[in-house]
Amino acid sequence: MTNTQKALALISTFASGDAQAARELLADGYIQHNLAYGTGVDAFVGAVEYLASAPVKTTVQNVRAFEDGDKVVLQTVYNFAGAGEQVAFDVFRFDENGKIAEHWDNLATLAPANPSGHTQIDGPVEAADLEKTEENRAVVQNFLHDVMQGKAPEKTPDYFAGDAYIQHNTGIADGLSGLGAALAALGEQGISMVYDTVHQVLAQGNMVLAISEGSFGGAPTSYYDLWRVEDGKIAEHWDVMETIADKGLFSFWCV
Repeated sequence: MTNTQKALALISTFASGDAQAARELLADGYIQHNLAYGTGVDAFVGAVEYLASAPVKTTVQNVRAFEDGDKVVLQTVYNFAGAGEQVAFDVFRFDENGKIAEHWDNLATLAPANPSGHTQIDGPVEAADLEKTEENRAVVQNFLHDVMQGKAPEKTPDYFAGDAYIQHNTGIADGLSGLGAALAALGEQGISMVYDTVHQVLAQGNMVLAISEGSFGGAPTSYYDLWRVEDGKIAEHWDVMETIADKGLFSFWCV
C-alpha cells in the first residue's frame, strides 16, 4: 500500500468501525493535534469504536489526496454519526516504518455554493504538472509572504492571471476582483484577517496546501489553504478556517 492508500484506509475505519485495521495502521506514540480527541493509538481506536456503536452510521467521502515526502494530504467530506456534513483537510505524517505517526486537521460545516456557484469541494481533483512541484511550492510560499502576511501587498496582481481565478471559499466570488471586494468588506466591518505564521507548505505538482496560523476578527485561527497553480500563477483556491480552541475546553471530549 502507498502512504496515500494507508491514509485513506485509516479514515475509512470511521465508517467501517474496523478498530483492528486502525490500530495496525498507527505508529506507537501516535500524535493527535485535533484537540477534540486524546492523543495516542488507544484514543484513535476508541473514537472508531464509539462511532461504530452510534445509531447513525458515519460516512466518509474523500475528494482529493496527494503526497509530499512523508506526509499525505486529504480533502474529505465527513458526517460523523449523523451530526452533519463537514469538509476537512487532514494531514498525516508517516514514520520510517510506514506507520501513521502524526495528524493535523481543520474542519468546517459543508455550506451552500458561494456567490460564483462553486462549492467547497468541486473542481479538479488530481494533481498535475508533477515536474513543477518545487516551482509551484515557491509560488505559494512567496504569495503567503508578500500578500497574506502583508510584506509586499502591492505584488498581489503578479500572482494571478488577470481576473481568471476560481474561488471555493463560501463567501467570496471568483476573480482577483472578488477577493478584493471580500477583503474590503471585512475592512469596512473592522474584521482583520491576519496570517502570522506559516507552519507547513505541502505540494505535489500543481496542488499546494499551506497550513498557517493567525487570527480572524481577533480570534486565534488556523488556516488550511489549498491552491492550484497553473503556469506560475494561482488559478484556484479551496480553504477551511477554524478557530483555535483552548485545549482545556476540550479535555472532556478526549476518548
